[in-house]
Amino acid sequence: MPDPGDAASAGPEQSDRAALVLYEYPFHEGIRTMLRLEHLFARLAELRSRDAPVDHHFALATIFEVMDVASRADLKSDLLRDLERHRSQYAGYRGHPGVDDAALERVVADIDRVHGGLNAVAGKAGQALAANEWLMSIRSRISIPGGTCEFDLPAYYAWQQHPPERRRADLAGWAAPLAPLADALQLLLGLLRESGRPQRVVATGGQYQQSLPQGRLYQLLRVRVDDGLVPEISGHRLLVSIRFMRPEADGRLRPAGSDCSFELALCA
Repeated sequence: MPDPGDAASAGPEQSDRAALVLYEYPFHEGIRTMLRLEHLFARLAELRSRDAPVDHHFALATIFEVMDVASRADLKSDLLRDLERHRSQYAGYRGHPGVDDAALERVVADIDRVHGGLNAVAGKAGQALAANEWLMSIRSRISIPGGTCEFDLPAYYAWQQHPPERRRADLAGWAAPLAPLADALQLLLGLLRESGRPQRVVATGGQYQQSLPQGRLYQLLRVRVDDGLVPEISGHRLLVSIRFMRPEADGRLRPAGSDCSFELALCA
């Protein structure tokens, strides 16, 4: 059983070990969508914290991207179902020997809180923003190259001249309806990542294959490898295949060709 205390606080990792880079590979479309949204929320948080109008322009563009990705009809129901499944799973650990009951109750409380917040959102994520005609006028032009110039959207250009504090406050208000979705993603992906135990393996000649046991549905593969190696990953419910590449000066990749040691974790 994963440590519930760690699972509750788990999040996306970058390179938290010296000279190692973490890559993640989703085994199905649902996890792929969740990882894309997590990436967008991380970008939004970074851009919102800055001062420059151009950063806040791209923060707003990122909000629109979140709305586009989250528009999948069954996303909300899928996340709620996953939260309910985890709640039942962790509730079943109550009273088991070796389980930290206090940490367990914190995780169950986090799941209840996130489930309630997401369930209270009416419709799809960001649907409330669709009623804002000013925002939708920007959204309709933001994908056009140069389509948000001051002569195209003078009201938007005027907004960009506001002090950074005012623009940040506006962005916070527009991002608020998306917060329950971000909370659900953070918790669910944290629990998923904690379910995998990393093991050190070797890719002979730069290539690695592993058969997956039948009856076990893995959702995410995590590969932590030395900087300078790039994994090309493919996989399905029965087999995982990884080929390690090295970037050349022009950016093209060539097979590593030598034995490569790396960490691999399968998360169910």
